[in-house]
Amino acid sequence: MILCKVTGSVVSTKKDEHFQGYKIMSVTPIRPDGSFFGKPFLAIDATSSGKGDTVLVIKDGGSLQMITGSKKIPENAIIAGVVDNLEIAVSGGQ
Repeated sequence: MILCKVTGSVVSTKKDEHFQGYKIMSVTPIRPDGSFFGKPFLAIDATSSGKGDTVLVIKDGGSLQMITGSKKIPENAIIAGVVDNLEIAVSGGQ
């Protein structure tokens, strides 16, 4: 899973029939401190996320197929969760 920030949504007047019922969102990977890194990419939204949300993205076609129940969606990234809170536990010596 990749921690990402939703940076926008894709609006289209026509889209492949297999995308019907799903939003397509632009997401950018983030570090746990919230800073951006890497390039933005598109992901199918299975969570009703919105711009500015921190989300968990899975970049694997098999997971997308399991979550959507379809083998016909031509995409490999899916937003699988919206992050409400993120805590980083630091372990180590005293």
